[in-house]
Amino acid sequence: MDRSSMDHVSSASCSRRDVLSTLGRGAVVAALGDPIGITAPAPVAGRLNQSVARWCFSKTPIAQLCDTARSIGLMGIDLLGPDEWHVPAQHGLACTMGNSFGTIPIGFNRPDHHAKLVADGESYIPRAAAAGVKKIVVFSGNRAGLSDGEGIVNCIAGLKRLMPVAERHGVVLCMEMLNSKVDHKDYHADHTAWAVEVARGVDSTSFRLLYDVYHMQVMEGDVMATIKANRPWIAHFHTAGVPGRNEIDGAQELNYRGIATAIADSGYQGVFAHEFIPRRDGATSLREAVETCTV
Repeated sequence: MDRSSMDHVSSASCSRRDVLSTLGRGAVVAALGDPIGITAPAPVAGRLNQSVARWCFSKTPIAQLCDTARSIGLMGIDLLGPDEWHVPAQHGLACTMGNSFGTIPIGFNRPDHHAKLVADGESYIPRAAAAGVKKIVVFSGNRAGLSDGEGIVNCIAGLKRLMPVAERHGVVLCMEMLNSKVDHKDYHADHTAWAVEVARGVDSTSFRLLYDVYHMQVMEGDVMATIKANRPWIAHFHTAGVPGRNEIDGAQELNYRGIATAIADSGYQGVFAHEFIPRRDGATSLREAVETCTV
């Protein structure tokens, strides 16, 4: 996921601030400004449960986005806030990931943030579960001078405090790895190995990782081998083209059909969500992404 910060318990109807800084306001309007419509039939069903991130189509009314998603073979909408959690079910879809109760720069890697994060999480998690939301994204926070070891230990301690409520309600908190090279300077969970150490320490089925292919290609590369080696810890995927986080087409450097095939071959049963900013017609780009990853 690509956001420089997220408002506390924020609505996914708001676009992410870092899109403005990364692409420029004019490019964002071009990418997100036109509502997408229902333009294509559903593709042949594949082995991956595909979804789309709400914020990438923030100018499109949520009901319209749901109808479009269903028409092209998606099973849900990703990264919704509480005010939109209920909408996908009205269209035969699922809310596949809830927005965080924290922010990207202020996360679990500092003990002085734990009290608020735990209190907010203990309130937020039951509400999400009651709405049928089974996964919530969480963040490490920025380093701000902390060592990798300190950050790991602190994240484990803070997240463990939320595991009883998450386990009781059947909700999985998914820490997202983000690149600190281009989009999120100083973000701590910027390598898969670091995040896996946090997951090992938390040691709960209610804590897993969100592997964003775009971010990890920018940061460390070797995507398919890394996914294969760490798949048991990964409960969610995001896609976008590299560089630029636009369409996952032939104009960017990743072989998404190969990546999708490798993930499906691993037996992955979770959600594979598209989180790219379209430069062309949104519905067309989304349909093409779904077709590329229908394996």
